[in-house]
Amino acid sequence: MAKTKNNTLLFTLEYPPFRGGVANVYGNIVKYWTDASIKVLAGENLCRPHWFFSLWHLWRAVVQYQVKTVLVGQLLPLGTVAYLLSCFKNIDYTVFLHGMDIALAVKIPRKKRLAKKILTNAKHIIALNSYVPKVLQKNFGNAFAGKVVVVNPGVETTKQQNNKTTKQLITKYNLEKKIILLQVGRLVKRKGVDKVLEALPEVLKECKDLVYVVVGNGPECSNIELRIKNLELSNYVILIADASDEDVQAWYELCDIFIMPARDIDGDVEGFGIVYLEANAYGKPVIAGDSGGVRDAVKPDLNGLLVNPESTTEIRDAILKLCKDEFLRRRLGQQGREWVRSFDGEKQARKIREILDL
Repeated sequence: MAKTKNNTLLFTLEYPPFRGGVANVYGNIVKYWTDASIKVLAGENLCRPHWFFSLWHLWRAVVQYQVKTVLVGQLLPLGTVAYLLSCFKNIDYTVFLHGMDIALAVKIPRKKRLAKKILTNAKHIIALNSYVPKVLQKNFGNAFAGKVVVVNPGVETTKQQNNKTTKQLITKYNLEKKIILLQVGRLVKRKGVDKVLEALPEVLKECKDLVYVVVGNGPECSNIELRIKNLELSNYVILIADASDEDVQAWYELCDIFIMPARDIDGDVEGFGIVYLEANAYGKPVIAGDSGGVRDAVKPDLNGLLVNPESTTEIRDAILKLCKDEFLRRRLGQQGREWVRSFDGEKQARKIREILDL
């Protein structure tokens, strides 16, 4: 690869083909960077067998690509690495904050002090939601006033239909004339699948044609399977742990309602919720948990409904409201399709370049 002066390096543990919202954020930034001045140093192996080894990886990449600016994908540990290298190498670095990263860091005094040092020496702090500045203000006062800029994640705003795959899924799972409630994402507790399952028996009393489809895998998978069995919901819940990208897109196309009642569990919080906008891009209404940075993505009565994610009653009522009102589903879905255009990936990447003055 030809060397170019003043390259920018994205330094991150999560990047496609790694799956997840964080990886998608960084994949879109690089995709819409518009030129070859951005390089990528990514992968979970950067910190193996110890995070200190990532300092060597970063130093080598900075020299190889003649990097001037490092974009740090994870506050800890990669922010530590960028800070250390900046002490003896002529580079500047910008830190991306998602929400959970800083919320968890400030709970441990040692990590809180380290986070403050990293952020103090960063040239810019890019918050991916309006929740992050609140956490910083609460824990550090005005220490970073003027340095923090909110830039929401970019998404693909147009989606192509795949009628062949959708028809196959309808046949395979006997979904003809069913109302499909969809959830997509890593199966961790804060995503709220457990709360939806708790609400479902009451929902099914009034909406017998509902099917809840959960697409994803993760540490909560076995607990979810057990809860489905205990609540006798096996005929109404489809759990798919290994869906292809094509199938995931087809599920978005098929569903009538998207749901993810994400909640804050001791700092483990949803930073934004790209999946809500993914569903909106397909013209689907969403039900979201009112926590973390979710309000940046979901506006009540514009593109979906916000619920208290700890309340199975509110979750039940929101599902029933959309199940019973096809006009409301269509209106929120259509408005959501328009709303998602404000998060166009190319536009968001351009904002970042403007902040960095590149």
